[in-house]
Amino acid sequence: MLLIYRALKRRANARKLAITTPNGIDESSYVRIGGIDQWISVRGEDRSNPVILELHGGPGASNLVFLPRTRAWERHFTVVRWDMRGAGKTFAAGGPEGQGELTLDRLHADALEVTDHIRTRLNVPKVLLLANSFGTVIGLRLARDHPERYSAYVGTDQNIAGGGRDTSAYEALLTRLEKAGRKKQRAKIAALGPDRSSWSAHEWAEYAKTVVTTDPLTYDTMKTVVIRSLWFSPLHTLRDLRAYLKAQTFSEPLGPQATAIDEHAEGTAFRLPFFLFQGEHDVLTPPEPAHRFYTEVTAPTKDFALIPDASHFASFRHPDHFLNLLLTRVRPVVTGEAVSRTR
Repeated sequence: MLLIYRALKRRANARKLAITTPNGIDESSYVRIGGIDQWISVRGEDRSNPVILELHGGPGASNLVFLPRTRAWERHFTVVRWDMRGAGKTFAAGGPEGQGELTLDRLHADALEVTDHIRTRLNVPKVLLLANSFGTVIGLRLARDHPERYSAYVGTDQNIAGGGRDTSAYEALLTRLEKAGRKKQRAKIAALGPDRSSWSAHEWAEYAKTVVTTDPLTYDTMKTVVIRSLWFSPLHTLRDLRAYLKAQTFSEPLGPQATAIDEHAEGTAFRLPFFLFQGEHDVLTPPEPAHRFYTEVTAPTKDFALIPDASHFASFRHPDHFLNLLLTRVRPVVTGEAVSRTR
């Protein structure tokens, strides 16, 4: 019965994803990027809409599974979803041995190639960069260094790697474990120490898993949003889902690489519109460090918003609220439909 229900839900989601508008676009294929074949999906109801390039999280966690939840975004934007090396369909096609070099620098170079491929394919001078979770590590560097390619930067579940200065999320986890009486778990996390740059890939992954499973709102989002999206994705077979999970394990070494970055030292001057939309109760990438970074940012225009009743995965838990932020705060700026404003 479970598989029958899954089949019915997948069929309904597939119907929901159909794009039938005269000027719409629904393309997906492997494109040669950085020496390997990487999966790129391009979807939207009107090719004249602004183009979004999504940078997914994880690392290694494709956003393709969220298509049914974010379907409404495609009425107002052409959305490009790219499975990075080590993620999703790119990982499934090449396997572990076919991913090549797995470093932040390599992903950054890949992202520039994808950006230029999309600019050429869709004949647009710039694309709107939308990054979530781990993708924001790549996204900040792209936005900072290549404003000629991007009309604006939007970060959500924004990571702020601060060179080890901020340990609030780590300390909050210890407090949460102590209050819950989980002494063994607390001792295990305490033994890691607050210096994330010294953690192994496995330790980094265990920390993230502990954060997710010990916060009620985050855990609920994982079950009702992430797991359900995986299970009912019309684009993923059971074999694809196994590859999806293996990809995240394979990509774990990227996590500790990201902790070595100091975003404040990298620079807070951005020559493009800059937006951060953060889950109000995010315990994995808390809003406080993101807001402190935002206050230091100089940009032609900038804005910050909290998404209520949201932890991590804020844009996918409340896709309509997030779309409203895109339409009222971002789209007018990138299209010139309204005067930019700064908060």
